[in-house]
Amino acid sequence: MQEKTVSEAIHYRRSVRVYDPEQPIDNSVVKKCIEQAVLAPNSSNMQLWEFYHITSKDILKKIAPLCFNQNAAKTAQQLVVVVVRKDLWSKRAKANLDFVDDLYGKNNPKSEQSGREKMVRNYYGKLIPFTYADFLGIFGWLKLLMVSITGIFRPIYRQVRNSDMRIVAHKSAALAAENFMVSMAAMGYDTCPMEGSDTCRVKNILGLPFSAEINMIISCGIRKPEGVYGERFRIPFEEVYKEV
Repeated sequence: MQEKTVSEAIHYRRSVRVYDPEQPIDNSVVKKCIEQAVLAPNSSNMQLWEFYHITSKDILKKIAPLCFNQNAAKTAQQLVVVVVRKDLWSKRAKANLDFVDDLYGKNNPKSEQSGREKMVRNYYGKLIPFTYADFLGIFGWLKLLMVSITGIFRPIYRQVRNSDMRIVAHKSAALAAENFMVSMAAMGYDTCPMEGSDTCRVKNILGLPFSAEINMIISCGIRKPEGVYGERFRIPFEEVYKEV
């Protein structure tokens, strides 16, 4: 099978609701598409995500009712659960700092650090903790007050509350999910992103901590003709495109 171009894959991709049970999909191909998902752009390269590749028939049967028995879930050959792990921000910031150590060398005296090295070390060592650290939302409001006052005098990043950073993490996970779905389409495989699910029960099945959040569950398979519910509809491009 010849892999589709990016444009071909985007046009081929549809949200498929019914998959063909006679056409299994290759686990290794799906895994490769997840590997391409993690190459997606994401906020501050924090990579606050995890991807649970569900291939077990028993787990698939348990999760389908938790997706309210949508056809896309009931007929799926496999599932990919995209999970947001904002709670891992400290660990992921350290991973970025470890990468900086590999890149520039460890324990360099500040006087010998390049401007770029200083900037990156300050970013992950000081700014990221300032942005992500919180306690019962209290720090968030204090940080918001601080940046709001500073913002009177100069441009400044204002999304510093816990709720703001939660949105940031979910946006990044959604970017990765789109990478995954386009990659699947390029391989001739189909997907359907599902938001309708009992996320608490799904988290219990996967053994996820309370602080983890499910971004979406993506069903995977090969479409049956009736699995695509009609022609694609989009608002006229002129209504959504604004050149400034």
